[in-house]
Amino acid sequence: MYDEIEKNLETVRRNIAAACERSGRSPDDVLLLGVTKTIDCDRISRLVELGVNSLGENKVQELMSKIDKLPASVDWHLIGSLQTNKVKYIIGKVSLVHSVDSLKLAAEISKRSLKAGVVTDILIEVNAAEEESKHGFGVSEVYDAVEAMRELEGIKVRGLMTIAPYDENGQNNRPYFRKMRELFIDIKAKNGDNIDMTFLSMGMTNDYETAIEEGANIVRIGTGIFGERNYNTGGNK
Repeated sequence: MYDEIEKNLETVRRNIAAACERSGRSPDDVLLLGVTKTIDCDRISRLVELGVNSLGENKVQELMSKIDKLPASVDWHLIGSLQTNKVKYIIGKVSLVHSVDSLKLAAEISKRSLKAGVVTDILIEVNAAEEESKHGFGVSEVYDAVEAMRELEGIKVRGLMTIAPYDENGQNNRPYFRKMRELFIDIKAKNGDNIDMTFLSMGMTNDYETAIEEGANIVRIGTGIFGERNYNTGGNK
């Protein structure tokens, strides 16, 4: 089991390095985020031992159940849909919230962060493919969302995130990743106040190489490292 994790991780790292070489970038510029949804703490600990210290959880309850069981050095990210009534649990516990998909959620994070005396880094989730089943701002809505979030204290917009359509051929998602890169660059040109565009989180197990080629600097890999999950408890590749 542990050997499989190490072998898979080596493959992922090689693929990241190759994608970076193809796009004229350094592998050091890309953060590998290990997605730990439904994964037990023993296997997660092995991944941390192998040098992956940034981990992403989809659900608040699962995140909170794992934080105290894993090293304090782990850098936790919340990558799944976040309900406003769950925000209070993750303030000060995660370094980055990837899934801010509404102004209402941004406002709640702002309120809770101010109350706790912290600034919470967030990414704006973009529904790049305009899928009805996906959360996030439409491409045309992103600019207005950024301007609205400029007014919110207690948060800092650090970039954009998208979940592209699932496709066995990750190359098919290139247009969505390219559009995300264009949005990222446009917004970055207007940094200021609480907008500091640094992170472009896109690409999962099936398409992370294409995402890197198009500018991703955070890729979210779960199945590619741990193997297929038990989807009876929910899953995300």
